[in-house]
This record gives sequence, structure tokens and C-alpha cells, in this order.
Amino acid sequence: MAPEATQDVEKVAAGATTASLSDTPEAAPNSEKAPLSRLQAIDARIKSLSGFEVRGITRVPPEERITPTSWDTISIALLWFSANISVNTLAVSLFGPLLFGLGYSDSALCAFFGVGLGCLTTAYMATWGPRSGCRTVVVLRYFMGYWPAKLPAALNIILMIGYCTINAIISGQMLSAVNGGSMTISVGIVVVQIVCFIVTVFGMKLFQIYERFAWIPQILVLFVLIGCAAPYFDTTTQSVGDGPTLAANRISYFSLCLSVSVSWGAAAADFFCYYPENTPRLRMFALSLVGLVCAFSLVFMIGIGLATGVATNPAWADAYTISTGALIVEGYAPLGGFGKFCGAIVALGLISNSIPSIYSASLGCQVLGRYGKKVPRYVWATVMIIIQLVLALAGREHLMAIISNFVALMGYWTQFMVYIVIMDHVLFRRVGAGGPGFDWTKWQDKQYLPIGYAALVSFLLGWVGAILGMYQVWYTGPLAILAGYADIGTWVGSGFTIVSFVPLRWLELKFVGR
Repeated sequence: MAPEATQDVEKVAAGATTASLSDTPEAAPNSEKAPLSRLQAIDARIKSLSGFEVRGITRVPPEERITPTSWDTISIALLWFSANISVNTLAVSLFGPLLFGLGYSDSALCAFFGVGLGCLTTAYMATWGPRSGCRTVVVLRYFMGYWPAKLPAALNIILMIGYCTINAIISGQMLSAVNGGSMTISVGIVVVQIVCFIVTVFGMKLFQIYERFAWIPQILVLFVLIGCAAPYFDTTTQSVGDGPTLAANRISYFSLCLSVSVSWGAAAADFFCYYPENTPRLRMFALSLVGLVCAFSLVFMIGIGLATGVATNPAWADAYTISTGALIVEGYAPLGGFGKFCGAIVALGLISNSIPSIYSASLGCQVLGRYGKKVPRYVWATVMIIIQLVLALAGREHLMAIISNFVALMGYWTQFMVYIVIMDHVLFRRVGAGGPGFDWTKWQDKQYLPIGYAALVSFLLGWVGAILGMYQVWYTGPLAILAGYADIGTWVGSGFTIVSFVPLRWLELKFVGR
């Protein structure tokens, strides 16, 4: 980063007001003044640390934004690339050949187009960061209403915690495999969570610096993995099953890949609210899309290749029975000690995926209510780390079950949310179409923000559609049965949301006025 841009970031990170213990307008009772004063003193000392971001969900006004350089512009793509080149998505990519019985070509096509479609929505949501200066969960208030926006905020917290738990388990598995089992999975999980804690607590400045460079060792060791494992990939494998079964499996895997990439939609603006208002939306969209698609596509293709080799390589099959992490490490086996070193680098690379997830979840906690807003962001980040650590330690032996039951399920609602934003923006709020536009200074004015009846009903109807169309291990919807046991929850739910929102929003504007 150029010197002047670095100074701007430091000014923003150190001087911005936040919703924390020290800036809460409500006065504390006399009996609480002494403890509160001590907490305020601790809070002030932590905030005085160099490079520490004190801002929570408070909007970043235009005068406190950074002055972007060419490096800052490129970093838009680098952040997304660094965060998603990690091997947690590789674990999902294994499902194509191993769970759905798809061949290499079918799996690769479903993954590429599913990921591409999901990345479009995430890239679109990222453009609201510079335009508003607000976090994603705050931007949603302008489309879903002050109170209904808390629902996707809460779901995003669950989503991010879930992904970080998966990351921690895979990291622990790989570090354990690298050490020949002498290091337990639990120790590996703790090591990764400590690094995540340090970066996330300090906030945006350290987070951006970390993500700008974390991809370099990752891309190198992944290319090494391709070089030594690709000879065992079986690109000739064919999909199994009759016509209806094959179609259902393709739809299910396509939807699963889409769910992975769209999951960033409720956090995408969080990382770019310090960029100036005049940042071109097309540039923000294009750079985000490039970073996302390149990262997801590369990792998915490697994972699909590893999955095809499990059937023909006994060593890989044995490693897979131990854990997903052990399979990845086994891919480096021909390189001996250097391969183990590469496996350790890959394991630590999952940190770059967990950091933005924890960061976003901590912001979501502040938007849930005024008491949540009083707690500083760094405190919520600490709480998130502890929760993920406990969940990862408890679920370390059940990784694939967690992924199969969690990823697809949590991917449904993000699509519904994004469709509501797009329709309200294009049809009702766009200035060029006669809409009122946005006054971003009123991000917490309940009288200005929409009440959100239409958005809430459409969002819930989307969930009704998802339940009717989902195909999960623990539940199969009636529409999924009619579709040949394909997971069509995303598509049915999206249809319910799209069809219901426009007339409901029109009625809301007509009778409520906002």
C-alpha cells in the first residue's frame, strides 16, 4: 500500500467512532458505574493499540474513507482470491464423484457453472460497501427493514460459525496427518484458532494486509499438489445411474456448488466500506467476480480430481477413510518431507478463509440489538472464536456429516436475501426509475427505513419453498421426491421469493408509504 493510503487506513482504523462501551448514550446506574468505568478503561487501552480497528457497524462517512491506489484496487480481487483458495471448498468438491456418483466431466461442469452463478450474487453485494459506507447487515435494513434485517444477520452468524468450524476441523486433520498422528487433531484446531483470533481482533488493517499476501504460499503449494497428484486423477470416469437419477444428482451437486459461493453474499460489503463512494460499481463487481471465480474454480477442480483418484489409488482410499485432511496430505506423499511441509502450508491457509468469516459474524452480533451494539467488535470476535473452537473440538470426528447437512441448508436463504435486494433496488429504489434513492446517513433511523413487511413475508415464503424442495440426509421435501430426489430447494424457494416480493412491496408502498 502506498504511504498516503496507509496513513488513511490508520486514521480510519484508529480514529473512527464505534458502537462500544465508551460511546453508548445510555447512562449506567450508579451501582454499575465502577465496573463500567473499569471496562471503559480497558476498552480505551485496547483501542489505543497501533493499527487497531475500533469501528463496529457504525457507517464510515465519506471524509473517513481511504484514498485508493492501484494496489488497493487490485486488492479487491486479491482479498476474494486469498479468502477462497483454501481447501475447505475442496472438501465440498469431493461430493461430486464420491457422494453423487458423477464422473469427472459432469462434476467439473456442475462445479464451474454453479460456482459462477453464485459468485455473481456475491460480487453484486460487494458493490454496496463503497456506495453506502455500511456493513452488509446494515445495508440490508434499507431493503428488508430495521427489524426484519436482523433475521439474515442472525443466519449469517450461524453460517460463518459453521464454515469456520469446518475450516478448523480440516486444519486440525491436516496438521495431525502431517505429523503422522503424533499431533492430535485438537492441537491443530487450537493452533489455527489462535492465529485467527489475533488477526480478527485487530480488525480491518491487519486483515487486509494478511489477505493481500496469504494467497502466495497457497497458490504455490496447490500447484505442487497438482504436479504430484494429477497423474492419479481419473478424468475418464463416467457418471453412474439411470437418466432420472443422473439428472437429480447433477442438479443436487450444481446447487451445492452454488450454495458455497453464494454464502459470502451476506458479508460481501463488510470488507469494502472504507473505499470511497465514487468507486466504480462495475469495477468493484468485476474484480470481485474474478477473484471469486478463479479461487473457487481452481480448488474445485483439484478436489474433483482427488475424488476420482480415491477409487483407483488404494493409498488415497485408506487416507480418505481417516479424514479429508489426510487425503489432501496423501496427495503430497510422493514428495516425502517436502510434501508434509506443503501439507502444513495448506492447512494454515484455511486461516485466510476463517478471518473474514469471524470478522463478519462479529459485526452481525452488533446489529441484533442495542445491547449487542454496546459490546465492542473485538469482544464479539473473541466470543465467536471460542464458540468455533468448542464446536470444532466436539465435531472433529464428524466433518463430512457436518458439511453435507450444513452447507446446502445454509445456502438457501442467502439467495432469497439477494433477490429481495436486487428487486427492491431495480424496481422500487433506483433513482433513474423514479425511486427515492438512499440516504445512507439514516442507517439507524427507524422512521426512515422501510418497515419490511413485504421483504419478511417473501423471505419466509422462500424458506417454505426450500423446505418443500430440499433433499437432505435428515429430510426430503415432497417436491424433491417428485423431482427424482434432487435438491431443488434453492430453486423452488427462489421462485417463491421472486413471485411474491414484487406485489407485496407494491402494496406495502401503497398503504404504508415506505
